[in-house]
Amino acid sequence: MAVTYYTEEGLRKLKEELTELKSRGRADIARQIAEARDKGDLSENAEYDAAKDAQGLLEMKIAKMEELLGNARLLDESSLDLSKVSIMTKVKLKNLKNNASITYSLVSEEEADLKTQKISVKSPIGSGLLGKRVGDKVEIKVPAGTVELEVLEIGLLD
Repeated sequence: MAVTYYTEEGLRKLKEELTELKSRGRADIARQIAEARDKGDLSENAEYDAAKDAQGLLEMKIAKMEELLGNARLLDESSLDLSKVSIMTKVKLKNLKNNASITYSLVSEEEADLKTQKISVKSPIGSGLLGKRVGDKVEIKVPAGTVELEVLEIGLLD
């Protein structure tokens, strides 16, 4: 798996989620298995089977998150080149069709959250903006068609 860069907040959230899954998640599954086991014959016990399946899924999720954390790196914002768009930059854009402006923060796939204008560098818009400079105009194919954008400003994330 490739190295993924995170903000300090994103890395903290990932660690907190993993800790939560390992502690409360595992404890909840163990309780469900114990309750199902107390109900008798395990060969015909659907609750037991469901709890064991849930346990398997939880362990897979924990393993995936541990792998993510093993390949996670904290991005040093002081080393960012703000002359071009890259991961961990905030970009102010103008839509050239309707002159509307919007600001996006480019983050890792795991940190993306459109409600807070954080988009993944792997998304169509994120990948289309990488390497662009202030004043550059770009056409990006999105599910709704093609969007024409102009890079107005590049800065650090808040």
